[in-house]
Parts: sequence; structure tokens; C-alpha cells
Amino acid sequence: MEIDLRGRVAVVTGGSKGVGLGVAKRFAASGADVAIVARGREGLDAALASIRAIARARVLAVQADVALRDDIERAYAEVMAAFGRIDILINNAGVSRSGPFEEVSDAMWQEDFDQKFFAAIRFTRLVWPQLKARRWGRIINTLNIGAKAPRAASAPTTVTRAAGLALTKVLAGEGGPFNILVNALLIGLIEADQHVRGAARLGISIEDYMRQRSKEIPLGRPGRAEEFANTACFLVSEAGSYITGTAINVDGGLSRVV
Repeated sequence: MEIDLRGRVAVVTGGSKGVGLGVAKRFAASGADVAIVARGREGLDAALASIRAIARARVLAVQADVALRDDIERAYAEVMAAFGRIDILINNAGVSRSGPFEEVSDAMWQEDFDQKFFAAIRFTRLVWPQLKARRWGRIINTLNIGAKAPRAASAPTTVTRAAGLALTKVLAGEGGPFNILVNALLIGLIEADQHVRGAARLGISIEDYMRQRSKEIPLGRPGRAEEFANTACFLVSEAGSYITGTAINVDGGLSRVV
């Protein structure tokens, strides 16, 4: 499907790697102005170059830690200064943290909520008034399938993701009258740098790691960032104009909860 996002401005947090970078590339190739937000300057610069190679409009890279309120406000101001508006927000920042409940400290809980849940709240709150004023907006919260069906020893990440699921539904209800569509995309196993690090910690190859992790997936393989990005691109386009308040599993059938 050919999707045209010309004239739209998109912000992707966690946009320098993995699915965030995949989404940013897909949006840029579809004609949107795209701003990526991430913490690491080196990763941002590499991502910016790769996006510009395929972009049909403007691209901006903003260094910021979305776990920090001041950084979010500064990132928002930089995007507004460069592009003058924001139409699409992809709340994608965050890494997976999990362990036995009794081993999860207050600091770990707070870090996870700040980086994922409060980051989405704060960035959305800044963008929300202009979306209402123009009566058009698209917000996607990147979560994981544990938000619907958390396993043992999966805190804090599945708990914060479940909170993001509730936030998605609340915002969809409030945004509906203003044509602001809010959805969530839930990741199962997607090829990403965090799995490369996971394989290294276990002392096995990334191929063996992915093969082992894929055994429960009906499609028999991990997903690719571009597959996630294709779904996101559809949802923010006019082709997805009657979809809001839903959480779509992008997981190859892994989750037993629809």
C-alpha cells in the first residue's frame, strides 16, 4: 500500500535504533517531516544519516533523555522551532527491565515509570493542545505483549506497559471528538540491539539466541523493525482513520491474548 504522509510532522522517541529507527525511516520515506529523539549523540548522528538517505522531507535529530521532564520540554521546543507543528507522536522510548518481584527496587520501579509511562504522559501533554486545535492527530504508544498478559518475574516492564495500555484507552476517548487517534502497538520478539546484548550476556550467537526465543512464535521467526514500522505507518495515515483506542499485537502470533 502506498501511503502519503506529505505535510505531516512526526516525532519518534527512542528513534535512533530498533523499531524507533524503523518507524522514522518509514515515515520519512512516506514524505513526513521526522524528528527523532534519543539520548546518545553518536547513535543519533548515525540514525540521522540513514534516514536522510531515503527521506522525502526534512529530518531532525534531538538529543534528550525522555525520562527527564526538562529534556522533554526542550526536545518539544526544538521540534517546534524547526518544524512549527507536530501531527504525529510515537512514544517509543524504553528498554526492557525485568526480574523477580522481591529484587525490583524502588529505584528500578521509578526509572521504568519515568522512561516509559511518564515520558509518554509528558510528551503527549505538550502536543495535545495543538492536535485539538487542528482537529487532527495521531499518537502511537509502543508497548509489549506483556501489557496484556504479564508473566512471572516480568516486573517492572510489564506493569509500566500495562499502565501505558490504560493511558492509550483514556486518550483515545478524550481525543476522539477532536479526530485525535490514539493506539498502541505491542511488540513480541523484534530484531533489535537489546537482543544482541542479551545473546552476548548468555555467551551465544545472536542466531542461536533468536532461534531459541522463536520456538513459541507461530510464524517461527522474530519480527523485523520494518514490519512494525509498516503497521505504524498505516495507523497514522488516512487509511487508518477509523482505528483508535486499540492495542495491536505485532508479534507473529506469540501472544495468547488478542
